[in-house]
Amino acid sequence: MGSQVVPQARRHRWRMLCILATCLLVAAAHAGIPLSGLSREVRAGDTPASVLEDYRHGGLVGFDPRRLQRFSQQGLGTWVVLQPQPPLVSEERVLSIYPPPLTPVTMYTAHAAPLTLSLDDFTAIAHGNGRLAYRLTEDTPASEPILLKFEPASARDFPVSFQLQTWNEYLERDAQWLVFASACFAVMLAMALMALCLAIMLRDSTYGWYAGYILCYALIQGIHTGYLYHPLGLTWLAGNAPLLGSSAVALSLAFAAMFMARFCELPRYAPLLHTPTLVLAVGMPLVVLLRSCQIPLLQQTAQVLIDPLLMIGTLLLLLAAIVAAVRGARPAWFFLVGWTPLLALTALSSSQVNGMLADVMWLSDAALAAGAFEAIVLSLGLADRALIMRHDHELVQELADNDALTNVLNRRAWTEAVCKVMASGAEQPVALLFLDLDHFKLLNDRQGHAAGDRALIAVADALRHELRPHDLLGRYGGEEFVAMLYGIEQGQAMQVATRLCRRVHRLDIPVTTDGLVLSASIGIAMRAANDSVESLVERADHAMYRAKLAGRNRARLDEKLDPSAPTVWPQVMEGDQGG
Repeated sequence: MGSQVVPQARRHRWRMLCILATCLLVAAAHAGIPLSGLSREVRAGDTPASVLEDYRHGGLVGFDPRRLQRFSQQGLGTWVVLQPQPPLVSEERVLSIYPPPLTPVTMYTAHAAPLTLSLDDFTAIAHGNGRLAYRLTEDTPASEPILLKFEPASARDFPVSFQLQTWNEYLERDAQWLVFASACFAVMLAMALMALCLAIMLRDSTYGWYAGYILCYALIQGIHTGYLYHPLGLTWLAGNAPLLGSSAVALSLAFAAMFMARFCELPRYAPLLHTPTLVLAVGMPLVVLLRSCQIPLLQQTAQVLIDPLLMIGTLLLLLAAIVAAVRGARPAWFFLVGWTPLLALTALSSSQVNGMLADVMWLSDAALAAGAFEAIVLSLGLADRALIMRHDHELVQELADNDALTNVLNRRAWTEAVCKVMASGAEQPVALLFLDLDHFKLLNDRQGHAAGDRALIAVADALRHELRPHDLLGRYGGEEFVAMLYGIEQGQAMQVATRLCRRVHRLDIPVTTDGLVLSASIGIAMRAANDSVESLVERADHAMYRAKLAGRNRARLDEKLDPSAPTVWPQVMEGDQGG
């Protein structure tokens, strides 16, 4: 009984915490001085006084300023009257419009000259970050209605909300937004710059397309939130927001298409969708060119095409990523994780423009956070892709360098490695061992090539375990092996070679049924000042033949190292069956 009460209490506490968090979010969204709002379209001959008179006689249509409101873009514009509600505050206040509209908005008060603000307004008047902000001095009566005039929009504009706060509340909120937005943009720009550096260093265009996409998205958000204007103060963008914004949207989709085609490996995992994706990537810049030209007909055509193409292109990229992910493209999952939240927010924002979700105030800020999140996820995806490519490259390199049968270095790779050691100019002694298996041809003839292959594998494994990890062991050809021993003297080299002979003999690989087993003859050469790899191998090879002539299953030094050596060397171990 008691065990059931504890989980119920926990669930109750979690439920209360969720309710409390929701209430705090709602309170934060609706914080400030209460407002009521009314609006009507601008008519010819209107004056601020006549509009306020209409307001007092009930000639305007009411709306909730705390909810997102989209005003008419036709005609001469829209009048908005905001009436402060109790409890009234007589100190300095700030009226903010969020998100900031693309069109100019003028505020009329009885105690100050009309004040017009817009995103690209760079006057000395205090301007909000991420919103339009109008200061109301203490001289303005707390109950006085606030009159605003929205100019007609030449392009589709987002719905806005209104908030009246005290000066201190506004400064706190403005600073919070500035820190949040700066962090999001910093993440996006850092990821894009890192990708550009990698694109140059690795000569991989995938990183370049990714950087272009992230930069375009940052540009879109910078225009939409006004960050490029305030606080960055990029005055040369004044008057170009609609054109620059639509161009950035089109180019971002083009860059996303090129990036996704390479990142998700569409030719391999979704070949049928690869060509439409490339067509989309080429078509969107053409729309931008049409939108930027000076021919009105072409501009209108591009404006009509851009929204359908964006919708079709977005669905195409989503479908291609899903297909590639389902078919095994690991990077496609990174693309979906990073891109899907952004796609959902874009759909919600589109719904807001059409008059839905008026209470959802956080979409604009969420789009910023989603951009930073996507930049991080896709950067992790690129890093994961780079690691996979590096692993594949190392695997291919290993397959190219290693002998397929014995898994030691092949002749080419061994020669290249020894050349690097000898070219390093180090003064350490270098010994080269040339090893040939005795009676190997007889083993192949009597037992077949499969038995010979097994013998080569066993010998290579024994040699590898007997030598040091940094010794270079390779298969020179057929039944011949070579080993370069770095940093050992002549006497030590002889000891190692003798040990190798014993190790091969103790494998007890039968050659014939009368007791003959596989053994090895080894020649040893020490590097001289004028030696090349070829000359060193040649001397070790000659020493190996001297070991063969001396009775096999033994090691012998190069003649230059031991000219007084006896004609017949003692055998390495008793019972040598060499012939």
